[in-house]
Amino acid sequence: MTRTEQIETRLREALSPRELTVQDDSESHRGHGGYQEGGESHFNVRIRAAAFEGKSRIARHRMVHSALGAELVAAIHALSMDLDT
Repeated sequence: MTRTEQIETRLREALSPRELTVQDDSESHRGHGGYQEGGESHFNVRIRAAAFEGKSRIARHRMVHSALGAELVAAIHALSMDLDT
């Protein structure tokens, strides 16, 4: 399973989002720090989920990191998040 698939699966299971987009943006970072040949190092994630209701921005980010797990988070160089209800 690719990192993109792992991210999507874990976020769907943990947050039950009504909208989820996971975009591998690695190629646009070629030559920059953290770039890995073959991609899957830089991601943009857009999530719309009721689970975020009443949560601060930091709490939402923590929820995503928790859902992904420490091992997967450590394997990703950059994760841009657009999180809302």
